[in-house]
Amino acid sequence: MRFLSTVALIAILAGPAPSAESSARALPEPAANGNPEMRLSQLPGDTVPRSGAESEGAGSFTGAGREAIVISEALLQRPPARTDSTLDDLFVRLGEAEDAAEARGVVLMINRRWLRSGSDTADLLMSRAQQAMRERDHALAVELLDRIVAMQPDWAEAWSRRAVAFHRLGDPLAAMADIHRTVTLEPRHFTAWAGLGHILREAGDEAAALASYEQALSLHPYMPRLEPLVEKLRRDLYGLDL
Repeated sequence: MRFLSTVALIAILAGPAPSAESSARALPEPAANGNPEMRLSQLPGDTVPRSGAESEGAGSFTGAGREAIVISEALLQRPPARTDSTLDDLFVRLGEAEDAAEARGVVLMINRRWLRSGSDTADLLMSRAQQAMRERDHALAVELLDRIVAMQPDWAEAWSRRAVAFHRLGDPLAAMADIHRTVTLEPRHFTAWAGLGHILREAGDEAAALASYEQALSLHPYMPRLEPLVEKLRRDLYGLDL
């Protein structure tokens, strides 16, 4: 699996979201002569200084974690595309949850709200896509989710589910594009932020991964298995628990 550098990954989140009519599989053209640095140097906002050694691998860009935090904060300032007072109340309850058991119940209700598209046809296709994912037929899941996002381009959960399918198919760039759309539509989507962290960690950028994980935890403080991972990354990066 080939990963782009941190700057390329962050540029996807910062750039315009893909249209509903275009598939997230419409990836950027390969870099000239197969040299990714030639393309990265043309990305807008790519102003992070790099030494010769730093330009050779992912995860070597200084300040990547801070950039990820800036992006996440900007996205969180945007109101959700779908106003839902019940969902707003659920997030208040999640933030005030006193333990993991209470949080699990609230998250279950949030997930149920996220899974409502408002279209019986889209909901049926989603159930089939979920079944395909359970059967590990991720290509079929993507095909079904393609139809869903074309029908319901403002349904954040459809973009999030397709991001997972793309990631499992070994296409992190397409997954990143769909995560961008997800958090643009629903900035509180803690699952998408955690997924972003996983992709960045796999790419070797632990600082940016940590920023994404912390964003997820700020929204869902009891997210399973995430707090120990965050503590480990903090120790690895800074040598102490923050």
